[in-house]
Parts: sequence; C-alpha cells; structure tokens
Amino acid sequence: MLTFDKPREIALEICNIHNVTLNNDNLKRFADIIVPMKLIRGKHPVSEGEVCDYIFYVKQGLVLQTYEKNEATITENIACDGDFTFCVESFFKREPSKLTITTLEPSIIYGLPHDKLYELAHTSYEICQLIFAIQQTTLFVLRHRADAMRFESARDKYVRLINEKPEIVRRAPMHNIASFLQMTPETLSRVRSTVNSEEF
Repeated sequence: MLTFDKPREIALEICNIHNVTLNNDNLKRFADIIVPMKLIRGKHPVSEGEVCDYIFYVKQGLVLQTYEKNEATITENIACDGDFTFCVESFFKREPSKLTITTLEPSIIYGLPHDKLYELAHTSYEICQLIFAIQQTTLFVLRHRADAMRFESARDKYVRLINEKPEIVRRAPMHNIASFLQMTPETLSRVRSTVNSEEF
C-alpha cells in the first residue's frame, strides 16, 4: 500500500541525499513547499509541450522519461525508488518540454515546485546550496550516462545498469531498458544471455 511520509521526513531525506544541512527554520520552510503526489500507472506528471514545474523525487515507483523520434518512442531515463527525475531544460529555462514523464507503476512522488523553491532561495543561502547540489548531482548523472553511451560496449552498459540500478532491470519492461541503453531488444536479449551465462 502506498502512503505518504511526513513532509519533514521527505525534506530531510532530500537534504541527506545531497549532503546539505538546513537549520530547523529552513527545513520547515522547505518541507512546506513539497507537493506529495500519489499516481496510478500510466499517469503523466509532465507531457511533451508542457513546462516542467517540478523536480520530482520518486519515493516509491517506477517512472519513465521518453521522447518521440521518427514515429518511435525513445526512453531517455528510468527512475525508481530514491531517484530524482525532471525535464532539466524545461525546468530551468521555463520552456515547453520535449520529454514526457510517465509512471510505469503506481507511484508516490514528491514535487519540488520551481517558483516556490526559488522564492526560498532568495531568502536563504542554505536553500541556494540545496538547489546547487541538486543541479550538480543532475549534471554528474547526465555526464556519467553520456560517457557510458559513447564509450562502453553493450555488455558493459548492461552490467553497469545491473550494478547501479538492479531494481530497474528487475521491474522495467525490456523494450524500455533496451531503448534506455541505446540498443535493440534483440541485442539486449543476447547481452542478457551472455551475462547470465557468465554468472554460473
């Protein structure tokens, strides 16, 4: 059963993930702007053409980022429990998103609203540090993924995903995993068979 945590607990969790400490007043102010969302499978917190107004913290669930190219749906990112997901360019530049965010499972996510987050930042250096830390983490994740896609073999990309995000391998549809790793489903099937045989 999906239930909401107390806003203060979520605020602390987000701060701890990013190694940022807020004093009690700022922690309360931050907790007060967090928007809890309980979503069934197949909901779209952000659709293509909409401005992404939130950074989403996925407490429980599985969430896709996709875009359309040549009449195909491409998986840009897969987020699960404990991950953050948002349309980076849309959120920061305040322009329509080229991505769609979709829940693949019933999910509990918490939204950090753009406008209220930056209102807090104008009055608190600690909140500025938190926003900077979120940006930095996002940049590192994107760079890490870009390097993996450019330089790693299909096998290495799959093994990395197993090691870093085993829940995604266990819970996400294979066609989404293949698209996320920039390989065909057939290639992924061959890689999985090879990797599974190596384990015995």
